[in-house]
Amino acid sequence: METLDLAMVGAGLIVIGAGLGLGKIGGSAMEAIARQPEASGKVQTAMIIIAALLEGLAFAALILA
Repeated sequence: METLDLAMVGAGLIVIGAGLGLGKIGGSAMEAIARQPEASGKVQTAMIIIAALLEGLAFAALILA
């Protein structure tokens, strides 16, 4: 029973960390676009790539947990 409890705590921490990371990425991207609107395409592309990698890492960690 203890391993199941620890796995649930680990899964919760993974989800919280991924949510914080995605929020930080989105906020930083919006700030960058607000400062330099002409670079919005490059910023959005980089944001989407980083977010996809972060989500993939979170899914892999959830599977391992």
